[in-house]
Amino acid sequence: MEYITEKNRIYVVENGVEAGEVTFPERDGAYVINHTYVDDRYRGQGIASELVRRAVEEIERRGGRVEATCSYAQLWLARNRGCELTSPLSCPI
Repeated sequence: MEYITEKNRIYVVENGVEAGEVTFPERDGAYVINHTYVDDRYRGQGIASELVRRAVEEIERRGGRVEATCSYAQLWLARNRGCELTSPLSCPI
């Protein structure tokens, strides 16, 4: 699988087919993870977790703050970064 980073999106390609994506547009000085998607054929392989991990690392690299309105990303941040579950979630990283 190949992970590709664009300005505010990371997606994964398998055999020339997009298998999933995470989007994180910038808003008010934060990057908001607002969408995580994995095609049904690739679910259960840890792709969503990897996409969110890469998005958080990219946001850290940019020196930004992360927020999440996507429920999957909110749970991931609570479990992996110790952020308090709020809606929307705002997590200093």
